[in-house]
Amino acid sequence: MLIAQVSDIHASPQNDHLLRFEHVLTWLEHMSPDVLVLTGDLIDGQWQEGYRQIASRLNHQSYPSLMLPGNSDDRHAMLAEWGKNRWVQDASNNALHFLYDLDGLRLIGLDTKIDAEEYGSVTNHLTWLDRQLKEGHHSPSLVFLHHHVFATGIPTLDETMCRGLGQLEELIRHTRAKVLAISSGHVHRPVASVFARIPAYICGSVCPANPLWFGTEHVPPAENAPALMIHRYVNNILTSHHVSL
Repeated sequence: MLIAQVSDIHASPQNDHLLRFEHVLTWLEHMSPDVLVLTGDLIDGQWQEGYRQIASRLNHQSYPSLMLPGNSDDRHAMLAEWGKNRWVQDASNNALHFLYDLDGLRLIGLDTKIDAEEYGSVTNHLTWLDRQLKEGHHSPSLVFLHHHVFATGIPTLDETMCRGLGQLEELIRHTRAKVLAISSGHVHRPVASVFARIPAYICGSVCPANPLWFGTEHVPPAENAPALMIHRYVNNILTSHHVSL
């Protein structure tokens, strides 16, 4: 099976990012994924028309889509556009998680958004995550969230990475469930690492990439192409591909 991951569209009337998203969807027609996961930051500047236009494009696709809010998103506007049935809502903290079982693989989306903050947190969601892992009927899981869980070396972005990571690492290390990988967005760059002894990924962005800048005086140029990921799960093996268009 193929799981496409798209992140950080940041659609706004002041940019062409919806055209870039259209380019991604056109390319995905060649792949025919089983499901599309959008890991947050769909719009910028509270532009709610952006949600309507993204929803219109998704409605024309032959595969289902799952989505999480990012730090630039508005949960209430997303609920108004897509309806509450798209998410597993946590009434105690307004979180919009998702859960999707697909041919023996469990996809879990963890809402890490903190209102009015750039950084994210898993602290209030670990009990929910633990329950979804345990109730997965022995299916392996692939976990998605918006904020990244490992340091990239890019100073300004690592200041806004996910909080509560020590607790998350303990949960993943000690659960009896099999967590194949964890994949996020937020950084606007494709990156790979390890977290809690499992693969951890950052999906590149639909919007223009951030530079690979490690705090030096010189800031290297960044590529401009839209990016996404394709996660392929076949014969109990997960391979994850970074794609630049």
